[in-house]
Amino acid sequence: MTAPIPRDMPDLPAIPGMPTLLPSHVPATAVMPPVRRPLVAAYRLLIALAATAAVAVELTLGSPLSTLSHFAIQANVLLALVFTLAARRAWTARRPLPSALTGATLLYALVTSLVYHLLLANPSSPFTLPGVLTGEATAPTGWHAVTTQVLHTVTPLAALLDWLLLTATGHLHLRQAATWLVYPLAYLAFTLIRGELLVPGTPARYLYPFLDVGRHGYRSVLANALLIGLAIYALAILLVALDHTRPNPLRHRLHHRAKTGFRLQPPVG
Repeated sequence: MTAPIPRDMPDLPAIPGMPTLLPSHVPATAVMPPVRRPLVAAYRLLIALAATAAVAVELTLGSPLSTLSHFAIQANVLLALVFTLAARRAWTARRPLPSALTGATLLYALVTSLVYHLLLANPSSPFTLPGVLTGEATAPTGWHAVTTQVLHTVTPLAALLDWLLLTATGHLHLRQAATWLVYPLAYLAFTLIRGELLVPGTPARYLYPFLDVGRHGYRSVLANALLIGLAIYALAILLVALDHTRPNPLRHRLHHRAKTGFRLQPPVG
């Protein structure tokens, strides 16, 4: 006959040197398999091909060095590279690209479109230059007209739709907005240095009329750059705010794909 078990068991002392177990984070892939998104991949690849084709045509029609010096060309080259990688990740069901990279790509594409339509192609603007890629004050014709619209309208709008309809929310952060200004500042320095190195009177010495030091002087150019920089920063903050307030376009789809006991979602590209 065994002795009765006492009701009040004394607490055992902790074993010295025993490491404390830390909570582990279960990755989403351990709960739910990744989801391939072939239609999203095809859409993003189409955007990348459109940007690549437009840049290639501009390089063929004009001087490669002068063409590559434009902000719109550089922004679309970045967009083509990022959307190609994003398409591959959506096709292979891998984790999405870092939000700092995709957010910067979207911001620069939108800046390209807004600057062109509000300042360069707007007849009431003091900096009108609709043929910015050719350096002419008249509207572009032929293939230049096609590529101008693709680079300044089609690809930025397509990138915005991809962000609104095909990208999960809540990934952009306010601290990223300041870092996104590094490239516009570097481009400003590049443009001013390029203009100083070229001989006065060279065609397209300054690629944008609001940065034309020869016509407006450094004081006005720096003032214009400051206003545009503040507008870019405000746009970046607006994107971050919208990213945390807009509805998640993927939540409903993922909810019907699979249900688990964990409140986790699979990575999406």
